[in-house]
Amino acid sequence: MTMTPRILSVVGALALIAAACSSGAEETTTTTIAPQTSTTVSSSTTTTSTSTTTTTVPEVVVADTINGLPGEEGTEQRRLVGVKVDNHPNARPQSGLQEADAVYEILVEGGLTRFIALFHQSDSRFVGPVRSARPTDSTIMRPLGGPLQISGGQDWILAIYRRDGTPLIGDNGITTYRMSHRKPPHNLYASTEAMRQYADDRAMDDDPPPPLFDFGDPTAPTEEATEITFDWSDAPDVVWKWDGEQYLRFNGATPHEWIDSDSITGQIAFDTLVVIQGERYTASPPSGSGSSVPATTTTGSGEALIFHSGGVIVGRWSRQEITDVFDVIDDDGQAIVLPPGRVWIAVFPDNRALTWE
Repeated sequence: MTMTPRILSVVGALALIAAACSSGAEETTTTTIAPQTSTTVSSSTTTTSTSTTTTTVPEVVVADTINGLPGEEGTEQRRLVGVKVDNHPNARPQSGLQEADAVYEILVEGGLTRFIALFHQSDSRFVGPVRSARPTDSTIMRPLGGPLQISGGQDWILAIYRRDGTPLIGDNGITTYRMSHRKPPHNLYASTEAMRQYADDRAMDDDPPPPLFDFGDPTAPTEEATEITFDWSDAPDVVWKWDGEQYLRFNGATPHEWIDSDSITGQIAFDTLVVIQGERYTASPPSGSGSSVPATTTTGSGEALIFHSGGVIVGRWSRQEITDVFDVIDDDGQAIVLPPGRVWIAVFPDNRALTWE
């Protein structure tokens, strides 16, 4: 179907990271994997008795976290922290995404995207590469309350954060550090543990964030969707493939990998995908001093897609203010409930193609 519109010892990791960042040309392939779900009901009857055995569906337990998953004791009541992560080809494989509780993906200039990795009940000492702020990021972070780690940003963009009341942590050499295996600007990394201490030392708000969405006994998908293709720009498409347990990310036909400080690598994988489709526009400095950047509208309402368990639910999102979290409802106006799990949220331009099968 089509809709349009994770200080560190890393010396042993350098050769592996360099090799992982020099992938060749990408070509697209298509694979469909059927979801693996089953329900068994059995009955046996004799002339003297009848016995019925039915599988028991386990109760869905939802923790008071941004994604409904539990964390270590005490983590549910602490602040969230976010890290702005580079997605330039020279920044791959990234670090820390595999430890994040949730990730936002947002379009930036040059047809590229960047990520906001969110950490509530989880932490990572090795997140990056870290990059600069953009206007849409403030609207995403504002309802969550916690600070966003950035490398910097244009003055007029930083002013937007101050106006919105969205806290920032810059490249300060306390929460951030440079690595020698990559060239600037793709060599800045952050520690969420250091960010938490930094925020404590500066008496930043420590209230826990609200859940990103409604989590619980999930709304059943309305149709199969085991391969989802995002046409963000003229760059290779982003493809997510359901493997029966999670969605695996590809850049074209190339698996999108992460790497940690021990040189362990793996493919980026998340439990649930959420698409928030919004209007793409160009944000410009009010004084004319500075450069314009792409941005996406995240207030009002628009089409929403929720992919879980190898299927999709088509609905709508809404929120009146940037202080609100997103509400997602189905075609009947009922709230869409997501299964507890790590969630990837694409803030996707509504004039680009998104397909699934």
